[in-house]
Amino acid sequence: MSKHFEDARYYLGRAAEHAKAGVVEELEPVEARVKELVGREDEEPEPEASRLDKLQADLKELEERAEGEAREAIASARKRVAEYRGKDAAAE
Repeated sequence: MSKHFEDARYYLGRAAEHAKAGVVEELEPVEARVKELVGREDEEPEPEASRLDKLQADLKELEERAEGEAREAIASARKRVAEYRGKDAAAE
């Protein structure tokens, strides 16, 4: 895959992370108000992800990215083989 596409995918991922963080931040007051109205305000906050959880999430992301890149490479190779075979048949 072209370095430009890899860069674009990276920056799109970062943009999605920032957008998610922004939405969470904007909705925190609404969530607190709803919990207050429903009577669930005294819940304990969710624990932060452990280092192991973060590593597992990173590995899962890398695995998915590698699968996508492998699929793209296979599709590209199949296309090139099909084009090559098409040229061979036309030459005969």
